Amino acid sequence: MLKAQASKLSATSPASHAPPSGARGQGPEGVRDHLRLIAEMTREFTASHDYKTIVHSCLERITKYVGAEAASLFLLADNSETLACSACYGPVDITGLRISAKAGVVGRAVQTREGAMVRDVSEDIDFGAAVDAKTGFKTRSLLVAPLTIGQDCLGAIEIINRVGGDGLFTPDDLILLETLARAAALAINNFRLTEKIVQQERQTHELELAAEIQRDLLPQPRGRDFPIHGINIPARSVSGDFFDIMTLPDGRIWFNVGDVSGKGMNAALLMAKTSSLFRCLAKSAEHPGQLLNAINSELCETNSRGMFVTMVGGLFNPATGRLTLTNAGHEPPLHFDLRTERFVAIPADGPPLGIAHGIAGPDGYPVTELDLAGGMLYVFTDGLTEATTFGGGMLGIDGARALIRDHAEESPDLRLKSISGAVKLPGQSLRDDLTLLVVEDFHDVLIDADRRGGVELTHDQIHVRFRLAAILIAQRRNIRVAQFQFVQDSRGSCDGIALNQIAA
Repeated sequence: MLKAQASKLSATSPASHAPPSGARGQGPEGVRDHLRLIAEMTREFTASHDYKTIVHSCLERITKYVGAEAASLFLLADNSETLACSACYGPVDITGLRISAKAGVVGRAVQTREGAMVRDVSEDIDFGAAVDAKTGFKTRSLLVAPLTIGQDCLGAIEIINRVGGDGLFTPDDLILLETLARAAALAINNFRLTEKIVQQERQTHELELAAEIQRDLLPQPRGRDFPIHGINIPARSVSGDFFDIMTLPDGRIWFNVGDVSGKGMNAALLMAKTSSLFRCLAKSAEHPGQLLNAINSELCETNSRGMFVTMVGGLFNPATGRLTLTNAGHEPPLHFDLRTERFVAIPADGPPLGIAHGIAGPDGYPVTELDLAGGMLYVFTDGLTEATTFGGGMLGIDGARALIRDHAEESPDLRLKSISGAVKLPGQSLRDDLTLLVVEDFHDVLIDADRRGGVELTHDQIHVRFRLAAILIAQRRNIRVAQFQFVQDSRGSCDGIALNQIAA
C-alpha cells in the first residue's frame, strides 16, 4: 500500500508546487519523507490508548509538515446531525465547536466520503464563513479528508491555510492527509470499541454485584415446618420482583410480594428501596393497610422517574390461621381450599405504590381479612401468569391454578420449584421476573389433633398430616402420587395419629 501511495505521490506532485523551505523535501526525498511520516503516525495511532492526546499531537505534526497554519478534527455527534471539534491545532482553539454535518466543506466531505482541496474558499459555494466570523480567524484555503472505516464515516480532518510559497495546497498534500485520516479513523474506532468493551465489563460487574445484593435482601429459606415460603427467579441479572418474610416477637409473620415497573438497574434500585422500607416500617405498623400507606408516602417523596410498585402485603397469625391482607395494584392472590379444591381470588383494592401522595384515599389502603381454614394462599407476580409454557402459549391464571392443584401434594419448597419450573423453559430466559410465595395454615391440623385426644404433635407430624390431606385430594382427582410411598418409607417415626389419617 505504501509503495502504491509513493507512486501516486510521485506522479501527481508538480514542481510548481514546491513546499516552503524547511517544511519537507522534494522529489524522491519528499516521497520518502511522506512515507516516513505516514509510518510513524500510523504506528502512534495504533499504539496509543488515548486517541485525543495522540490526535492533537498528530494534528500539530501534519500541520507543520505541510506548512499550514491550523488543523482540526471533527467527529459526528447528535445522531450524525452535527460535527463536533474533538481536537485542534493553531492560533484559535475551537475544541467543542459544533457545525452542521450536512453543510460546509467539511460536511460535504463527510456526506460524500471524499476528500477536498479548496485553494480559494471564496470560490467554493459550500464554504460558510460563520466559524471565521465567530472566532476572528481568516480561512483562505483548506484541505479536508473524511475519517472512513469501510462504509462508515466517523468525521473529518481539515488543514487550513498553507503558508509560504504560493500559499496553495497540492494534490500530494491531499493524498497524505487522506492516508493519515484513514489511520486516525482506525485508531478512533479501535479506541471506541475498547472503551465499549471496558464499559460493558464494568456494567456486567456492577450487575453481578447488584444481583448479589438483591439475593442478600431476600429472606433465607426456612424449614418445612415454617408456614410461609417463597421463590424469586430474575429474568435478567437483576430483578424488579421481590418478596420478604419477617417474624414478629409475638409469633405473627409479615410477608409481601412486590413488582417494580420497568426493568434493569433502575427497577432493581427501587426494589431494594421498597424492600428495605417494608422491613423497617413493618416493625411498628398495626396492619398491612397502614404499612403500605406509609411505604407509598416514602416512595412519593423521592421517586422522580415515574416508576411505581405493585405489592401485596400481609400479616399472618399461625396460631389462628387468619391473616390480614392489602393489595396495592398487584396480581390477585389465590386462596386455595384443600378440602373443596376451590380457588378464591383476592383482587386489588388499592392503587400501586409510589404514584402520588394520598392516592388510596383518606382512609389509606383497605385491608382484607381472611381465614385460611387449613388451606393455602398463593401470591405471585405477573411473571408467572404471563410466562410461556412448553406448548408455546401463555400460562394465564387458569394455568397457574392447574399447576397449584397438580403439585399440591408436594412439600412447599419443592412445590414452588415445580410450579416455576413448569414455565422456565430449558436454555431460555423468562420473559419477566417471576416471584411466587405460599402461606400454609397448619391450624386446622392442630385443632383436629386436640379433638382426637389432645396429643401434642411434632412439627414433622404436622407436616406429614398436611401433606397427606393434599395427597388424598390428589387421589380423588385420579392423580398418581409418588409421595404416598415416600411418606410411608421416610416417615416411619410418625405416630399413630398420622397412620389414623391414612386409614381415614
